[in-house]
Amino acid sequence: MLLPFLLITSQELFAADKIVIDDFEAGLSSHWSVKEFRGTTVYSIHEENGNKSLKAYSHASASALIYKISFDLKEFPFLTWKWKVMNIISTGDATKKAGDDYAARIYVIFPYWIPAFTKSINYIWANKLKKGVTIPNPFYSRVVMIAVESGTEMTGEWISEERNVLEDYKSVFGEEPANPEAIAIMTDTDNTGEAAVAYYDDIVLRR
Repeated sequence: MLLPFLLITSQELFAADKIVIDDFEAGLSSHWSVKEFRGTTVYSIHEENGNKSLKAYSHASASALIYKISFDLKEFPFLTWKWKVMNIISTGDATKKAGDDYAARIYVIFPYWIPAFTKSINYIWANKLKKGVTIPNPFYSRVVMIAVESGTEMTGEWISEERNVLEDYKSVFGEEPANPEAIAIMTDTDNTGEAAVAYYDDIVLRR
């Protein structure tokens, strides 16, 4: 599944050196909204060893959490986060619509006043796609997926990630970006009918 046609109402947050999207320590922020595509992925707060994170459980479902925020990408080009997947999608295939499911995804959304021209970068924990590979989403070419992690080697382990979204955008779209207006999370299994569990934490924009 994908997030192609979102026109986002901006919300601006400012900090000296970073913008904390959510660390989930106070629960799920009210800034998140749900977008259902097919069925409902269950998102809940999970606490372990004194730390809270967001747990996602999907069974033949696809729904996303969307955080509306407008920010200057040149001022805050880096997106950092932690995630953990408990499994991948065994029949997932990044090249086919029927296989477009992932245990964990994070989107950066660049909306346009014509919804069909909305663009997104989609950081995925890939199933079989090689780590580091970039590929258009099989449903919508303006959503470009980047395999930040892949496969089962690190399942069950927390992984910290950092991406230069500005440079990623210029690399995959070949142009200067407009400012993003949303961050989104999605764990989805609607196309394959499988199940997946993932955890997300400490989603932060940085200078």
